[in-house]
Amino acid sequence: MKRSDVMTQGPERAPHRSLMKALGWTDKEINMPMIGIVSGYNEIIPGHVQLNRIVDAVKAGVREAGGNPVTFPVIGVCDGIAMGHTGMKYSLASRELIADSIEVMATAHPFDALVLVPNCDKIVPGMLMAALRLNLPTIVVSGGAMLAGHLPGGDKRGMSLSSMFEAVGKHAAGKMNDEELLQWENSVCPSCGSCSGMYTANSMNCLCEAIGAALPGNGTIPCVYSARERLAKESGYKIMELLEKNIRIRDIMTPDAFENALKVDMALGCSTNTMLHLPALAHEAGFKIDIFKANEISAQVPNLCHLAPAGKDHIEDLNLAGGVMAVMKELDKKNLLKRDLMTVTCHPISDSFDKAHNWDNEVIRPIDNPYSATGGIAVLRGNLAPDGAVVKRSAVAPEMLEHTGKAKVYNSEEEAIAAIFSGKIVSGDVVVIRYEGPKGGPGMREMLSPTSAIAGMGLDKEVALITDGRFSGATRGASIGHVSPEAALGGTIALVESGDEIHIDINNGVLELLVSDEVLEERRKNLKPHQPKINSGYLARYAQRVTSANMGAIFKEN
Repeated sequence: MKRSDVMTQGPERAPHRSLMKALGWTDKEINMPMIGIVSGYNEIIPGHVQLNRIVDAVKAGVREAGGNPVTFPVIGVCDGIAMGHTGMKYSLASRELIADSIEVMATAHPFDALVLVPNCDKIVPGMLMAALRLNLPTIVVSGGAMLAGHLPGGDKRGMSLSSMFEAVGKHAAGKMNDEELLQWENSVCPSCGSCSGMYTANSMNCLCEAIGAALPGNGTIPCVYSARERLAKESGYKIMELLEKNIRIRDIMTPDAFENALKVDMALGCSTNTMLHLPALAHEAGFKIDIFKANEISAQVPNLCHLAPAGKDHIEDLNLAGGVMAVMKELDKKNLLKRDLMTVTCHPISDSFDKAHNWDNEVIRPIDNPYSATGGIAVLRGNLAPDGAVVKRSAVAPEMLEHTGKAKVYNSEEEAIAAIFSGKIVSGDVVVIRYEGPKGGPGMREMLSPTSAIAGMGLDKEVALITDGRFSGATRGASIGHVSPEAALGGTIALVESGDEIHIDINNGVLELLVSDEVLEERRKNLKPHQPKINSGYLARYAQRVTSANMGAIFKEN
């Protein structure tokens, strides 16, 4: 019996079938397996504006393989367009809405299987969270990455969205005039697709391959390539095979598969936002990931790629070099991966990476010649972050891996940006931005604007930023986010005062406020409860339910 039979079979379902016939469906289509295709299409996200093309290719594959494809939409926020204003408070919060809406749709209309068609940031994990709740045969096929931008007569290495945000800092510092800024604005984002560096969207799309939830190529084939449509058709064929063999998403996304994904995360130098999304996905799969496991894995797994913003390469370069499977093949040379894990190919993951080839030893360093012996992400701990804080170590300049400086404290992103642009931040400072966590924001904004301004002004090798909010995957420098407990929960970050010294030791996982316990206790007595700037609507409800960043900013169970 198919799952969809409960709404299509028997005399008592004649009213249901009559509504389906109003859709133009034939009896044959009504009796076919019903495949829900979850589309992230909208006309505001450059990574999603082309998703109808991917959906159409998936539908063609499903029909050819004997299924009835049924498309339904979900919302999506463009993090780049939402950046630096109130809209960013809704980005992470949208992940839970996406998951809930898919659960509603796929339960009210019991589909037999799901094809997830996302591309950007929170949409990928939001879709997967719902799929893990429902535990149906499921496959992910994303929309693909944007091509790198190029200036006429400029550097042939290419540019990405982070270049544009840093240009704003250069402009503010008088290093770029209005005409140059406009030329960059016209050149940085040359095509649709998810932004061209190893930012959050591409990180999650690559990890979908590594964890076995997507076919090889999902994370790296550029949006505008015809190979992306072929991949979508193949995904349509494959979902019917997954359904026939009853291979469900929880059969694929197991604890061992998550460990493989974390190792690939370290090798690629993925966005720190993976440290929010992987724990949230594991929670939906029925187990827990301790974010400090990232340090254990980082100690084993070298960093093999320096993709933008950490380096000069972009997703299209990773694709030409052999993609995610080539990275996994390098890791397998040191027996770092579990080989026999089931994937949406209906074969073990090793079948895919054994066939891969590393075509470019600079884009994907050989395992014996890595960029660094340790992985791309580090989780720090100390009295300033007893429950952890996260940094993209692979994007930190060597001279900032250990740093002690005086704090300059701001209670919002806007205050910090104003201070940066007015020249109040100087070499050696540690900028602290608080009350931007999941509950305190509410919504845990990304801080790409301040980090990019500092980089654009040439201070990224001299200034650190610390926040209970988070950083975009496009961020580089000593940018430490996810400080837990957050300020709104009375975490130590709420007690920091300008002039306090903060010690950062990324290699040893240390984040310490150099203030005595006695002084901190005295400050705590005078700490006033935080009043969020938004206290109505969805974000008010979100703030009541959301947990700390170290738990993945999931909702409380009760």
